Amino acid sequence: MQVLVRFTAVYCQVNHAGEKSGVAVSDDADGILTTGRFSVCTDCRAFLAYAIERRRRCPFEPKPACKHCPIHCYRADYRQRVRTIMSFSGRHLLLRGRLDLLWHYFF
Repeated sequence: MQVLVRFTAVYCQVNHAGEKSGVAVSDDADGILTTGRFSVCTDCRAFLAYAIERRRRCPFEPKPACKHCPIHCYRADYRQRVRTIMSFSGRHLLLRGRLDLLWHYFF
């Protein structure tokens, strides 16, 4: 979940102008994720709320990466948006030295 929040914050910072505020996401059993350092606009905040709710309702245990999932619970427009965000932010962070994200990119 934290990867999606981080990638959305990077995408929003580069592509969206306007007022941004910190993200605080509550997880099912883990309490509050430490995402206050990431800021997003209201549109990206709505996207994150949708994505987190979908992730919580995932019927699979352990949860697969969405790109490997046999069912697609995201609406078509959100599925395209998550592809755009992950593609942009992955390249953006890799070009700036975040080589630890290669593992997530390939798996």
